[in-house]
Amino acid sequence: MVYSPLSIQVVLWLLTAGSKSTDQLNSLASHLVPLIFTDGSTEGGPCLSFANGLWVKDTIPIKPSFKEVVDTAYKALSPGLIDHTTTLIFSNALYFKGLWSRKFDASITITDNFHLLNGTSVKAPFMRSSGEHFVRAFDGFKVLKLPYSQGEDKERQFSMHLFPPDETYGLPALGEDKERQFSMYLLLPDEKYGLPALVERVCSEPGFLDRHQPGRRVPVGDFKIPRFKITSGFTASEILMDLGLVLPFNGDGDLTEMLESGIGEAKMIHKSFIEVDEEGTKAAAASVYYTLMCSAGPVERIEDIDFVADHPFLLLIREETTGTVMFIGHVLNPLKE
Repeated sequence: MVYSPLSIQVVLWLLTAGSKSTDQLNSLASHLVPLIFTDGSTEGGPCLSFANGLWVKDTIPIKPSFKEVVDTAYKALSPGLIDHTTTLIFSNALYFKGLWSRKFDASITITDNFHLLNGTSVKAPFMRSSGEHFVRAFDGFKVLKLPYSQGEDKERQFSMHLFPPDETYGLPALGEDKERQFSMYLLLPDEKYGLPALVERVCSEPGFLDRHQPGRRVPVGDFKIPRFKITSGFTASEILMDLGLVLPFNGDGDLTEMLESGIGEAKMIHKSFIEVDEEGTKAAAASVYYTLMCSAGPVERIEDIDFVADHPFLLLIREETTGTVMFIGHVLNPLKE
């Protein structure tokens, strides 16, 4: 599966902007959105497209102050057609295309066994490489970082003066003159069937990724990662309600900063896509919220470390300056789309 926590988060930010929210959240969004989502493809960097949309039934007036926040901080689209069964729609769409800073040679891609969690295996195409890579071994798992090409995009500098987001929203503190850099991370358990235990650690230990970083390139021995293409979707509101976030969906949420009248029950759906090959990565995500018409430390040198992703692993796409995770997922079977 794969999903975009950032896409879901932006929709929730939009909802919060329509409630009794603080100015700090809108300030964070107004800085984060242009930093992460500036398209660098014309300069050889990653191609990024990002849009927010808001559709409101014409019988429900929207407050001008909220429209201004949405248009400026969140770069929302103009209203368009809506379905007659809905009263309000928030949507976010995100597209990412990045080329590896060091592309894989397709002529040496091989077919080999990928071991599944049920004890069987499938024949899958594996990309190979040699030389040095950002790889580091930890207790029970290894981490591989694959940077995307920056091109001339690396010359773009960002200066940000924000409240400390590490204390308020779990983001690393940002200083001045930061360079934007995107990377994919693969977290590979040592055991062939160790993915569930690794996912449990990632989900339960705060700051897990920041504390498990490959610090520099090291020589690799056997190095293989599979090509894969995944599409997945789910009803995000059901999961968020299970986690305790019920007010945006049960009809009792406070959206008085957005609308003159109340709304009924609501849902959020999410769908994502990712494709990884020798050239790089394509990834896209969409999140839709709609209401129903009712109511890191010193790194030791490691010699010839292997990284053979021939069994289920975790993956992330992250912007390094802010630590923002754009996509996260896991590969259980590289042949399953």
